[in-house]
Amino acid sequence: MEDRLPVLVRGRDSRGRGGFASKQRRGMEIVAGAITHDRLSAAEGRRGRPLIVTEDVELLDDLLRLCAAAGARPEVHHGVPERGGGWETAPLVLVGDDAARRVRGAVRRRGVVLVGRDQDDSGVWQRAVEIGADHVLLLPDGEQWLVDRIADVAEGVGPPALTVGVIGGRGGAGSSTLACALAVTSAREGRRTLLVDADPLGGGLDVLLGGETAEGLRWPAFAGSRGRVGGGALEESLPELHALRVLSWDRGDCVVIAPEAVRAVLAAARRRGGTVVVDLPRRIDEGVAEVLAQLDLGLLVVPAELRAVAAAGRVASVVGMVLRDLRVAVRGPYAPGLDDKEVARLLGLPLAGEVPVEVGLPVAQERGAPPGADARGPLARFCSAFWERAAMAGGGV
Repeated sequence: MEDRLPVLVRGRDSRGRGGFASKQRRGMEIVAGAITHDRLSAAEGRRGRPLIVTEDVELLDDLLRLCAAAGARPEVHHGVPERGGGWETAPLVLVGDDAARRVRGAVRRRGVVLVGRDQDDSGVWQRAVEIGADHVLLLPDGEQWLVDRIADVAEGVGPPALTVGVIGGRGGAGSSTLACALAVTSAREGRRTLLVDADPLGGGLDVLLGGETAEGLRWPAFAGSRGRVGGGALEESLPELHALRVLSWDRGDCVVIAPEAVRAVLAAARRRGGTVVVDLPRRIDEGVAEVLAQLDLGLLVVPAELRAVAAAGRVASVVGMVLRDLRVAVRGPYAPGLDDKEVARLLGLPLAGEVPVEVGLPVAQERGAPPGADARGPLARFCSAFWERAAMAGGGV
């Protein structure tokens, strides 16, 4: 097997990304500090226990601490385990630099990380090549990267969720109604679904879903989140309404969440797969910009009237600075001379479709039925067609 040169993992910058300083070895590029999250194969990436191989007591203490931080219980050996002991089946193998020579003859596999401490030991590269390691990690600088990697395999991370943001072209456009209907429809069709309320001044999507008293955490509980938030723990902590999870606001005074917390929470939501629907405010601050950066596409809901189109144009110009894929969803009734295609043309955006008017929706909501609850209603049919197009496009629409 051709030797694969490992990637050196050191520190991160303030946004959690690696710096870049390239080295050349044997004609191949090694990126020092590049934080790569290449996924393991399907068999290797399943939920499982990482394997630690070391006799260094201090290093073992550090690795056990990092595993605990990631929510994983590792298997520990001083050398290559006997057959069936985890070397070939563990989703991630952490080899202490002290044990590199003892595992030199082991079967080559992906997901091996050589862990050391000596920043000036150039021989670590040769030892990493000899054992077929994917990465060389030097503590303590690479701790956060390693916690993230361990947590990935502990959670059994798969493809990220299709993440759709909905924003109104003007006030009262019906974006919250559409966001709820999209989420309710997605959940009814069997997808893991999370509905995120990114508008602290919108009154709460849990209210729109009839679940303002439902048990579970709201946004203020995550205000201090930094680094990595566990996807499974996040999902289990949120209120469950109409077969979906909802992250909304409480009725307290907290209306601002730090951008770092927004980034961490939404990243955790996306790691669980399925679909994530975000109801966006029309004002764009740093927190909303973090949400926009993680969206796959956005729907701009625009009533078919000239003033609404003018207002939507200003919203689109700001949102489009962060979100590349923004589409217009037009809502009638139509002003004279306008139709859905003309609205899309005036805004210079692709047309996602016409959002239908559901006559009995207000009465249904008074009875506790959320938008999209009637599977045969026009709004649910619109949402179902949207998700069908997404599935046919392999995640896009």
